[in-house]
Amino acid sequence: MSDRFKAVLLEQGDDEKVSASIKDVDFADLPDGDVTVAIDYSTINFKDGLVVNGNIGRLVREFPHVPGIDFAGTVEASENPDFAPGDKVVLTGWRVGEIHWGGLAQKARVKGDWLVPLPDGLSTQQAMAVGTAGFTSMLCVDALEAHGLVPDNGEVLVTGGAGGVGSVAIAILAKRGYTVVASSGRPKLNDYLTELGATEVIDRADLSEAAARPLERERWAGCVDAVAGKALATVLAHMKYGGSVAACGLAGGNTLETTVLPFLLRGVNILGIDSVMQHKVHRIRIWQRIVEDLPLDKLDAMTSKAPLADVPDLAKAILKGGLRGRTVIDVNA
Repeated sequence: MSDRFKAVLLEQGDDEKVSASIKDVDFADLPDGDVTVAIDYSTINFKDGLVVNGNIGRLVREFPHVPGIDFAGTVEASENPDFAPGDKVVLTGWRVGEIHWGGLAQKARVKGDWLVPLPDGLSTQQAMAVGTAGFTSMLCVDALEAHGLVPDNGEVLVTGGAGGVGSVAIAILAKRGYTVVASSGRPKLNDYLTELGATEVIDRADLSEAAARPLERERWAGCVDAVAGKALATVLAHMKYGGSVAACGLAGGNTLETTVLPFLLRGVNILGIDSVMQHKVHRIRIWQRIVEDLPLDKLDAMTSKAPLADVPDLAKAILKGGLRGRTVIDVNA
């Protein structure tokens, strides 16, 4: 086991500004935990973009800090009875990368209760192509179906379709037989979205203006919403009777200006989706659904790979909506 490893390290200066750089870190500096993992791959998520770009939103409070909310790799050492050296594992959530050192590094030490075994049928690279974004997508579909959504109910809208959550959601829903409509503000990616399984792509501008009335023409049987803000208010006005929205993001803002009429007169549901604190048993079930319901050829088509050195630039790009689909970080490249 090497005494040093490479990591994206966040440091805070005397002026309280936070900077990110690739550095060699002492193995002894790893935080407490009962499982040590040699990381193969991590990813770039929107939250990583906030943290790496000057700690926007003050998600990190202690420095130095290693960001990265996801990782997959091989157990090197374990004091946890559920894991042994050589086991392949995945981590998403648990505020790793925020209050606990994360996965944009070659090593991690965490609580074993936060890990799940790598699902059969996935490589560590594919698991990180899924990552928190894809895990959240599956949580959304699972919740919508638990509230009665079936393909015969009608069209399902996916907002932020070209992002990580949206891309995976489209692929899953299409495989399960749903008629999927994607919204996107990047027309050059329309072909990409239809290749994933969207039958139609609408301009996000169509959702950016508030609906004229609290109840509009019924269209959507369900929705995976990663945008919130005005888009969510507009979607609610167009939901079919008894339809549900799985709300999992806030790329368009964290406010919601609407009325109670969609809920009272159409029985519409907003299903809040959190991927961070999911119970381990539920995590394992959702990962199994991902293996069954996400076409791996579509996953590969939406995924690009980059080395650890590219993380600062990629973190800027994701905040500007400049990344398509999923970006896997090869921490050893």
